[in-house]
Amino acid sequence: MKSRLEKDEYLEALWCMQEDGKTSMADMKCELEKDLDSEALDMLVDEDMAKFSADKSGIALTEKGAAHARRIIRAHRLAERLMYDAMGMGMDFEKGACEFEHIISDVLVNSICIMLGHPKECPHGLPIPPGDCCINSVTTIESAVTPLSDMKIGQSARIAYMNCGEDHEMHRLNGLQIRPGSTIKLHQTYPSFVVECEGSNIAIDEEIAHHICVWQLGATKAPSHTVEVEAPKKQGILNKLFKK
Repeated sequence: MKSRLEKDEYLEALWCMQEDGKTSMADMKCELEKDLDSEALDMLVDEDMAKFSADKSGIALTEKGAAHARRIIRAHRLAERLMYDAMGMGMDFEKGACEFEHIISDVLVNSICIMLGHPKECPHGLPIPPGDCCINSVTTIESAVTPLSDMKIGQSARIAYMNCGEDHEMHRLNGLQIRPGSTIKLHQTYPSFVVECEGSNIAIDEEIAHHICVWQLGATKAPSHTVEVEAPKKQGILNKLFKK
């Protein structure tokens, strides 16, 4: 079975081809800079993400595939903008953006877009697909991280970090496999919090639950944790912010 990363890579290539008005298999091979994997292409077609031309010499995105590719491209190009402008990474931003696009949620993508003032182009001059935040001129950054104690029973999320004040508390959680990157599910909140992590059910008190911060996977709006910001008039202003 092909990995999600490989599928995303092919969808991204098809989007870039679409921007240039190209559809041939030769163009796709050139875009990917490697030989095409017929199994990966067939998978995209089977999932209604792409469609072959009648003679199979060409390939293009379907409506479903374009929607998925659009999200990937938006995340990638905003990540490039963030790393190039805000973090001063110069031309070293490309590799980081390739990794970034696969791990950030839509809510975090929108937060980056708002913080950067809704940029229209990546550092290469390619268009950044607009999001709802651009259309609505949103100037509120939505938090992509929330305390475990704000989760609802039955919800699952990936742990972002822990705000433990004491080392022994951090070591205890780590020993229970509660650590950044792990997926945690909330089963109970009273009389104590009961969570499932790495296949084990664990009881923790409310204070500890509040110190465990999780990514809002698939969130569509902020959980009331918002920060009002003035959208910068140009991206260059962020260089000063990050150098303080």
